[in-house]
Formats: sequence, C-alpha cells, structure tokens
Amino acid sequence: MGNKLTHKVAVITGGTSGIGLAAAKAFASEGAFVYITGRRQAELDAAVAAIGPNATGVQADSTRLADLDRLYDTVRERHGRIDVLYANAGGGGMVPLSELTEAHVDETFDRNVKGVIFTVQKALPLLDKAVRGASVILAGSTTSVMGTANFSIYSATKAAVRNLARSWILELKGRNIRINTLSPGPTHTPGLVELAGPDAAQQQGLLDYLTSQLPIGRMGQPEDIAKAAVYLASDDSSFVTGIELFVDGGMVQI
Repeated sequence: MGNKLTHKVAVITGGTSGIGLAAAKAFASEGAFVYITGRRQAELDAAVAAIGPNATGVQADSTRLADLDRLYDTVRERHGRIDVLYANAGGGGMVPLSELTEAHVDETFDRNVKGVIFTVQKALPLLDKAVRGASVILAGSTTSVMGTANFSIYSATKAAVRNLARSWILELKGRNIRINTLSPGPTHTPGLVELAGPDAAQQQGLLDYLTSQLPIGRMGQPEDIAKAAVYLASDDSSFVTGIELFVDGGMVQI
C-alpha cells in the first residue's frame, strides 16, 4: 500500500476491465477512494469486489447524460468533491473507409468524444472543490498522432481528445484543475484482443504483430498504464498540465 493518493476521491469511467480496472486498483492501493462506472451490473459488482472496500460502483453509460448526472449526484452526496477524474470509458472497432456506416461513426464519436466532453463538463463543480487542486486524465491513444489502416474513426476521436485537453487548460485557467491525456500503446486488454475477432489464432497473430512493432520488445500490460495514471493523478505531477503522455513502449517515438 502506498500513500500518493491518500484521502483523494477518484472517479474512473469504464472501470470494470482492462486499463480502467487496473487504474482503479492502483488508485485504491495508493489510498484513494474510487468510484468506477460500467454499463453491466454483474461486471461492475465483480470489479468493485476486486478493487476492495474503498470502491463504489455506479452503473452508467458515459454517452447518456442522465447517467452522468446520477454518477455525480452519488459522489456529491457521499464525498462532496472529486480530486481525480479519469475519463477512461470508450472504444471502437476496425472498419475500412469503404465499409464505414453512419451508425459506426456516430457510436464511436459518442463513446470517445461526446462521452468525454460531458464526463468532464458535468464534473466541474465537484472538481472545483478538490482539496489541493484536481487532476483530470483523458484516455488517449497512440493513434492520435499516427495513421492506422481500418481504424480511422477511432483514431480521429483520439486526436479530438488530445485537442480537448489543449483547449480546456486555457478555458479553466486559474481554477486549479490540471488536464492531461494518457495515451497507451498496444496494451494486452480484452478490448484489444477483440479487435482481431473471435478466432484464437487471429488474436495471437495480432498480438505477435504488435509486439514486433514495439522497441521495448513486449506488449504493454494494464498495470503499466495504471502506474502512469497514478503519476498524473498524484501531486508528483502538480506542475504538469496539457501534455499527452505516451506509455507506448516507444511505438510513436521512432
């Protein structure tokens, strides 16, 4: 157990698996009380049990503004503030330009852009009440700065998220709210494996290919990203705002 986040109140959207769950565990182990969201109650309950007693789950879909209101009402009633907000919920699938549909574009932008916008906007009154200034972490991706075939819509949403951080630190100047983007490289999560489809051989092929692209020589693990999230959440990064922190094994540095 550490103490980097002692007495801090943290909210992590999409905290039931992968990077979100790893971050929630790391935040709790550093002393934070953590609220997580998920769309499915059974997975939410399992995640809360895995995090431990300093966690509460709120069933919510970040694309639904009423769900966000209910989330923040719960936090307001129990703690009255948010010290750390990790807007982690999102995702997307691989679809070539020739096969894109309006539904795919709308869904991906809703999850990764609209959801992030209102997750942060609706949290502002609680972020303003943070004890020593608030930290907001936006879920980015290496795709924000590099092209990826068949992944253009997801990539475009992550480029949008990167610019939201740049713009919001200007709009919130003087309010003691830091906003940074945390951009993982290929990380072994259920969401990444599912991009290859249900076939185990294709899944392994995707993992092997991505590993071959990484100078560090291995895939990222959710815990790798969680450690960086702890840094951005803690007072160790008190003079850090507006950055895009790549935790990518060197992928976009070459």
